[in-house]
Amino acid sequence: MNTIKPYARIMQPPGAVILSFTQEDGIALLRRIEWCARISHRSEDAVMEDSYDRLLRSVVLQHGDWSVVEHASVSVDFYVDRGITHELVRHRLFAFTQESTRFVNYEKKMPPNFVNPFSTYTQDEIDEKIGPGILHEWEALIDASERAYKCMTSRGVPPQIARSVFPNALASRIVITGNLRNWRHFLLMRTTKESHPQMREVTIPLLEEFKAKIPIFYEDIEPLAKQADNLKKGR
Repeated sequence: MNTIKPYARIMQPPGAVILSFTQEDGIALLRRIEWCARISHRSEDAVMEDSYDRLLRSVVLQHGDWSVVEHASVSVDFYVDRGITHELVRHRLFAFTQESTRFVNYEKKMPPNFVNPFSTYTQDEIDEKIGPGILHEWEALIDASERAYKCMTSRGVPPQIARSVFPNALASRIVITGNLRNWRHFLLMRTTKESHPQMREVTIPLLEEFKAKIPIFYEDIEPLAKQADNLKKGR
């Protein structure tokens, strides 16, 4: 049984050929939004080196015109369990491409990976609240599902049928693309204390990456806030 640590990381902007996403790339997105926003008043000639900061804070944060933020998009690469991917795809305004259990043969292509749902717990929490035997039960069930998959595929059962024995703990890679307004709403919703702990495990570091690489639009989002408070914020 292979277990992995989940992650979510910003990829390069769609259509770009850079290999990593830096703050300079994020600033480029903000300048694109500024230029588009200025079309309404035909003030494109007022664009300066740092004018994006002043204009976006005024137009978006102070006056609430979030529609202009839709002119720039970012792709994020997630590697999480299938249970979390089921929650991710509920954000229907995004574009999704997910690792397919129909077409990936985990016996021939690569071994399956699994996400330990207890990774967000301390050992003391496992011992005191859950009981040390539970983790062993979980591992035994994962091992059994993996053996069943191997047995089925070795007898000619196609992966799209054999996949039925896999649990939600099966790790899955999914790429999600959305505009910066979509990502704001996503991070407002999925970093709250009501979010699934395995969701927060990846979205809170992702929020910090957005803050570092794309200033302005994510500064007021704090991890573990109440969802009701976040829903009062502009989006």
